[in-house]
Amino acid sequence: MSRVPLLDLQAQYAPLREALLRAITRVCDTQRFILGPEIEGLERELAALVGVEHAVAVSSGTDALLLALMTLGIGAGDEVVTSAFSFFATAGTIVRLGARPVFVDIDPLTFNLDPVETERAVGPRTRAIIPVHLFGLSADIERIVETGNRAGVPVVEDAAQAIGATCGQKPVGGFGTLGCFSFYPTKNLGAFGDAGLLTSNDPSLAKRAQLLRVHGMDGPYRHTAVGGNFRMDALQAAVLRVKAPHLAAWTTARRMNASRYARLFREADLTDQVILPIEPTGRRHVYNQFVIRVSGRDGLKRRLDERGIGCEIYYPVPLHLQECLSFLGHREGDFPASERASREVLALPMFPELTIDQQRRVIQSCASYLRQRTRLAA
Repeated sequence: MSRVPLLDLQAQYAPLREALLRAITRVCDTQRFILGPEIEGLERELAALVGVEHAVAVSSGTDALLLALMTLGIGAGDEVVTSAFSFFATAGTIVRLGARPVFVDIDPLTFNLDPVETERAVGPRTRAIIPVHLFGLSADIERIVETGNRAGVPVVEDAAQAIGATCGQKPVGGFGTLGCFSFYPTKNLGAFGDAGLLTSNDPSLAKRAQLLRVHGMDGPYRHTAVGGNFRMDALQAAVLRVKAPHLAAWTTARRMNASRYARLFREADLTDQVILPIEPTGRRHVYNQFVIRVSGRDGLKRRLDERGIGCEIYYPVPLHLQECLSFLGHREGDFPASERASREVLALPMFPELTIDQQRRVIQSCASYLRQRTRLAA
């Protein structure tokens, strides 16, 4: 029996192959690999897609976060409020600048920052708030921005997994002071390697980010600030310009697959054992991952692995318990919702080309394990 992959990039590549190769050849023929017209074109097109005034193409989603904090002048002694349950870069970029991450627990149903706890965490040393739109679902971003506005603190949206997600019809990445996106190949809009984007409606911040993207260079070999090398390659921009017009259709397919998963789980009578992802009123989920919650998660993962069903744990260790962040002094029990999520989450196959037969195989494998477990426990 054939495998069901967690993600099938070949299925996306095949129909676009000729257009992608033409775009790559176009860049090769010009021999303009760094900045230039491909980057400028992509920035215009993605700014329009996200609904912002300015977009700055960068080398990765991680570098987008790092550049955002550098643009805001975050440094030693500053505090940045963020989620305890996210990919490591959310916290790692804060620490790299000498600042201190102040973690907040998540809403257990959405996996995103609890807005009430976020407000409580803001203090006199807070210099930014980083909400994460995790797995493709917007955080309660309007409330979090209100909190930032009241405190005079900028909000940096970590939208690495959420391009195309909306809150109240408005795309994420344009609510806060700055937005950060990743185009890692597994994302809904993926490059042929690392690439990212910083967004803003503030022209002065966008200009500052553009400066810092190229070592703070303002004119040939004249440096007015210490920046970094955060440039996106023109080859990646060319690839993304081919793919971006397909994002809406791919998002629709992901959402249809998510709806079908929910129906199949209900038909299999598994919703008493599996917690499905939710879509709060007014928020549009784009399902970068389809993440379920189940007690005894590790046993189910082993069964799916044995049957060739792609699955992954995002994330097995919450940020406050990561070894390299032990200097923050956190211990188990500090953020219980994040810790429980780390024990229970499991991402199932999710990509636009996923077929109903593949989804049925996923559900059948889940059902056989969970029913067997129930019988043995009786």
